[in-house]
Amino acid sequence: MGGTFDPIHFGHLVTAEAARHEFSLEKVIFVPSGLPPHKKGYQVTPAEHRYRMTVLATRNNPYFAVSRVEIDRPGYSYAIDTVLEFRKCYGKEVELYFITGADAILEILTWKDVNLLLQECQFIAATRPGFHLERLQEALPGLPVEGRHRIHFIEVPALAISSTDIRKRVKEGRPIKYLLPDDVEEYIRCHDLYLEG
Repeated sequence: MGGTFDPIHFGHLVTAEAARHEFSLEKVIFVPSGLPPHKKGYQVTPAEHRYRMTVLATRNNPYFAVSRVEIDRPGYSYAIDTVLEFRKCYGKEVELYFITGADAILEILTWKDVNLLLQECQFIAATRPGFHLERLQEALPGLPVEGRHRIHFIEVPALAISSTDIRKRVKEGRPIKYLLPDDVEEYIRCHDLYLEG
């Protein structure tokens, strides 16, 4: 499961668990992005903070793990590089799934080496309630037919929670309790994250 996780919240965790169950996944590996190319011009919290918050949020689920692969790799974090790294680790016989938000799938034609990416892994696109699947269908005709069949959709009610809203709430001094794990909330407070910007 790739993402900025700035910060990680219950929407991410519920999505990961729903995808694990629905697609019978052995494990969900959270991959906080290092230097996300799609966030140019946007201030992203330092990767080490985002990594630590992700570890705190996932540590109680034995089916969850966190990888530093994008944080430790220099330069921009491209999905294809990460998927190929996992392919090397797990071999050709393992079916890889890339869990992301449906809004990211709308941009998939702009992703680096998208055709190779769709050959190497399947996608699980999580949608928020009320997200119009028609928009996704309209975005996908530019993909080869075999690629479109490798994108699956799952609706996750908890995705109404957003990292953007959490950062805004912290800056405005509003509560974030019950939007993310207590350990992550405490980490944000201890490190004075999201107070500026």
